[in-house]
Order: sequence, then structure tokens, then C-alpha cells
Amino acid sequence: MTRPARLVLVAGTATDIGKTWVGGQVLSRLHQRGLALAARKPAQSSEADDPGPSDAAVLAAATGEAVTTVCPAHRHYTVAMAPPMAADALGLPVPSLADLVGELVWPDAAVDVGWVETVGGPRSPIGADGDAVDLAAVLDPDLVLLVADAGLGTVNSVRLGVDVFAPRPVVVFLNRFDADDDLHRRNLDWLRTRERLEVIVDLEALSDRMAGEPAT
Repeated sequence: MTRPARLVLVAGTATDIGKTWVGGQVLSRLHQRGLALAARKPAQSSEADDPGPSDAAVLAAATGEAVTTVCPAHRHYTVAMAPPMAADALGLPVPSLADLVGELVWPDAAVDVGWVETVGGPRSPIGADGDAVDLAAVLDPDLVLLVADAGLGTVNSVRLGVDVFAPRPVVVFLNRFDADDDLHRRNLDWLRTRERLEVIVDLEALSDRMAGEPAT
């Protein structure tokens, strides 16, 4: 097993911010470019009757992997809670961070981009004793991708998210950005000019950045 040449840890500023959709879009683009990819979702949770595809299914469709390779079947909890809470509610063993990291296996063949998607926000528990920030400390990713909304509250949520991952390099993606929306434009300008953050709003540019190329 070899560590990917470029390891990206993905977090959202909150739940339902669109990080899985963004992951599917970016990974599909990188797959079309011929890059070797591997996506991992250490744990996921959703209601048993949720009609939509799971996060792991979305990522697997983009990379061409099996869903259970992206997220082990026993780490898919059928209650919409943070994974350790969901496991407890279902009467299942609650995983520790070490359990989840131990199950995070990369292919033997070389991988250009390894994509690890977390749950909820940066401080949402993914295991009994850890969250996305703790997972980043263990995995030591080359880059953290922070997916955020573009509307009200964006500046606050982005600043808080970037701060907890410091000093790791963080790229911010403003999902659902509308160039015709004055607030969206102002949030983007504030984050770039006043906070000096690397903020991207275009999926093609984000794909370039995740592949290790300068974002255009």
C-alpha cells in the first residue's frame, strides 16, 4: 500500500454544504483527465429510507471504485447522526479514530490523488475520540479542501474553518456561488483581499488545483 502522491482531506463548514457533490464533480473531471484516483469516506450516516445515493456511492461513481471500497459497509450507519452517535443509537460498536484510520487502505498501484471526505463540519465527530481536525493531524494531508456556502454567514464560517486546520494549507471552495449575487461577490472579495485566503468558485479551476496545477 502506497500513500497517494497528493492527499486531500475534504471538510465542509457545516452539514449539507455540498462537499460530496463537489467531490463527485471534481473527481469525475480528474478521472476524465486520466489521473489515478482513490476516494475514501471513513464513515457515513443517512436514514435507511433515504432515496438518494450515499456519499460513498457518489464518490465511487466518480472514481470507478466499489462503494464498499470507498466506505466499508459496516461504517455506513442508517441513522442521520454523526457516525459515533449513530453507531451508539443502533447498538453497534462505536469506532475510534484509530479504528477508522486503520481501515483506510490505499491501492497498491500508484495513486495520483487520494480524496478523504469527512463528515459535517470541521469539529463534527467522525469517531468516538476525533473529528476532521484530528483526522487531519493523523493523516497529514498535503491539502485541506474546505467547502463552504457563498451566502450569509460565509465569512464567519470560513474563517473559523480555516483557523482550526492551521497551519495546514487550506483551499476554500464557495459552493453555489452566483456571480450575479452582490453578497456572494462581496464575500469572495472579503475572503481573498482581507483574509488573504485561497478561494475558488469554479469547478474546473478547483480540479486544476486538486491535481496540483495552479488554479486559473
